[in-house]
Amino acid sequence: MKSFFKYFFIKKYHLLFFAFIFFYSCEVQNDSIDEIKPIEELETINNNSPVENNTNTSESKNISYLALGDSYTIGTSVNREDSFPFILVEELESLNVYSKEPRVIAQTGWTTSSLLYAIDQENITEEFELVTLLIGVNNQYSGQSISTFREEFEQLLNLALKFAGNNTDNVVVISIPDWSASPYATGRDKNKIRQEIDAFNNAKQIITASKNITFINITEITRQAEGNDYYFASDQLHFSGAMHKLWVDEILKYINF
Repeated sequence: MKSFFKYFFIKKYHLLFFAFIFFYSCEVQNDSIDEIKPIEELETINNNSPVENNTNTSESKNISYLALGDSYTIGTSVNREDSFPFILVEELESLNVYSKEPRVIAQTGWTTSSLLYAIDQENITEEFELVTLLIGVNNQYSGQSISTFREEFEQLLNLALKFAGNNTDNVVVISIPDWSASPYATGRDKNKIRQEIDAFNNAKQIITASKNITFINITEITRQAEGNDYYFASDQLHFSGAMHKLWVDEILKYINF
């Protein structure tokens, strides 16, 4: 995917800023999923370059973790311990970062508006050392507008930041996986699905970058799984625990305690 930006400035009492973003899909090379190549179409944004085992292991640390999202966060059709929030907690423990069971606010089928409502009902008062936000696939699947998504996603990101004690280092936004790679998408317009997911991800990336928050692209990893049943759950739509583990491997490159 490539993005082109055109800027028009008109100064009359104030500056009006319009951005038009055009998308086209790029064919994903048939690379081995075990040899994930650098992400090119959608940039992972972090103040630091990714490093192996970026987390400080010199001394142990206790953290609390809040995972916000939808079916990809709750791990639909996989065991709970095989969902990425629980895998992440286990991997962090091996790096001397200890968390009690993650607090997960996520359900299958949730859109940004669903998650906003659920958070409001939860009445969260505590702060967390780590907050992950993965949302948007159901906005795309149900044909919702990008403009509505932008507005609601920014509200969610502001809440995530609040729950992280307004510390941008404690928030991680994760891109939308591409379900067009799944067996469930057979017979559907995969190019259209990919273009739409790219558009939603681009909106997420722009908003996330504007707040200096880490944005991690796992979309290309999911696309490289096409045709390999090992990376899909039994429902043929959602991803398996093996894929969730690949997401965690990517996340660990960019978080630091």
